[in-house]
Amino acid sequence: MSHKNETAVLLTSLFLTAIFIAAVAWWVTKPQDKTAVVQNSSDSLLDTTAETPLNSISFGEKILVPEEVRGGSPAFKTLKRAGVNDIAAGKYNEAVSQLSAALRENRNAPETLIYLNNAQINLNQQKSYTIAVAAPIGNDPNGSLEVLRGVALAQNEINQAGGINGVLLKVAIANDNNQEEQAKKIASALVDNKDVLGVIGHWASQVTLAVAPIYDDSKLVAISPISTAVSLSGKSPYIFRTVPSDYMAARALADYMLTKLQQRKVAVFFNSKSTYSQSLKSEFVTAVGLAGGQVTNEYDLSNSAFSAARSVEQAIKQGAEVVMLASNTGELDKALQVVQVNRKRLSMLAGDDVYAIKTLEIGADAALGMVLAVPWDIDGDPTSAFPRQAREVFGSDVNWRTALAYDAAKALIAAIQRNPTRTGVQQALASPDFATKGASGTIGFLPSGDRNGTIQLVKIVADKRSPTTYDFVPVPR
Repeated sequence: MSHKNETAVLLTSLFLTAIFIAAVAWWVTKPQDKTAVVQNSSDSLLDTTAETPLNSISFGEKILVPEEVRGGSPAFKTLKRAGVNDIAAGKYNEAVSQLSAALRENRNAPETLIYLNNAQINLNQQKSYTIAVAAPIGNDPNGSLEVLRGVALAQNEINQAGGINGVLLKVAIANDNNQEEQAKKIASALVDNKDVLGVIGHWASQVTLAVAPIYDDSKLVAISPISTAVSLSGKSPYIFRTVPSDYMAARALADYMLTKLQQRKVAVFFNSKSTYSQSLKSEFVTAVGLAGGQVTNEYDLSNSAFSAARSVEQAIKQGAEVVMLASNTGELDKALQVVQVNRKRLSMLAGDDVYAIKTLEIGADAALGMVLAVPWDIDGDPTSAFPRQAREVFGSDVNWRTALAYDAAKALIAAIQRNPTRTGVQQALASPDFATKGASGTIGFLPSGDRNGTIQLVKIVADKRSPTTYDFVPVPR
């Protein structure tokens, strides 16, 4: 072989070797498959991506709510992680032991309680009925925990009583991130699981509207404890809600302004990008106009040029006597800027998304006297046993989101008791004679799927017993 040919062969070999080394290096350093699961993260057993539906649904084999772990003691964290690992490995006896011990360390852990109940069913290989709860865990973990408390309480209650006609209740938890596309994937995964007889969810009205066709096509009931937009009424025979619509909240607030405050001019603050906020604003404006009041101006919190100070000053110059905050959770910070710059000069009204600890913490003295419309308040009905039951299980008070999620679960339980099939559940809920007892009174539905319920007005007052030194108290009806 000539020297020239030897050189060519050598160069070719070196080139191929370089390609091979580069390929190996790329394989070693490439990003992991998006379905991979991190089993030993510092806080929880979380999947590396929230958009994979199967990785965002759990019966106990993965932790979806890291805030529950982060908020617990070191012992609770260790025990919960161990219990979840045991469920994933099919070691249900060990899982029951670990999760029971975890709850002794931290009672206020609804995800843990749901997983414990599921593990006990699997341990004894008992027949069970299945429902799911979809919550915005990735975007609003604290709000999700509020919803999970209601579902966990209902599941625990029915299973301790022997189940639904002797059959225990299993619950799947799903994280939809309060995002339409993720929620559609979650809804599709849930309808594909033929064991699921009903869904509790979703959160934002636009998300529930987005998934409604999926549930409708598959004839699977979804009951939202949170979505209030009027546009959901009659959307599908398979969409129900235990929370009253914005129609009722808006009219309660308008009536309070005109009859109790005896003020007629109001400036409205809302978020044009939120279906809920748009709905509440529109219903309130209509209610005020029909009763002879006047909306002096509307201010869009989502506008990039929005200024709380300029808006409030303009509202005052235009003769407004009242500020109405129809804000959603996403623009709550801007709504609270309005509260702060107003400094109690104008009376204040608000919708249920403003009903939050943050409002008490940041609004503080400037928020005193604000009146909000909510579906339920813990002190609204002194005869109700629900607040006591919740304290016994979780060791703390609960809010309206927990109460309405509990009611959604109670409604599904009562419907399954009548007929444990998907179509049977829908027929039971839609029946004119359907009624069951919930946290907020009797649960029944109108032909539109809306709750046949009432609105509770609450006012912000000073309260030295509260951690924030302020609290929401019921306005006498």
